[in-house]
Amino acid sequence: MSYINNGDLELYKENDTDTISWVHNDDYLGVMLFTFDGVKIYNLFEDYPHNLSVNEVEIFDRENPYWRDFFKGRRRK
Repeated sequence: MSYINNGDLELYKENDTDTISWVHNDDYLGVMLFTFDGVKIYNLFEDYPHNLSVNEVEIFDRENPYWRDFFKGRRRK
């Protein structure tokens, strides 16, 4: 895991080669936030996959197969 401090946000990547950074968040239980660019923050449970672009969904799915399978019922047709 690699950590990046982006102003007020502490970001980390599961793998150094990942595009997605996760927001370190101990304040709210069950809230999982992530970002592609360090600016726009997505909430996993509210935004995936419908608020992500097609390209973002492809990247997310490739880097996070567990969550891809967990949310398979939400997939776009």
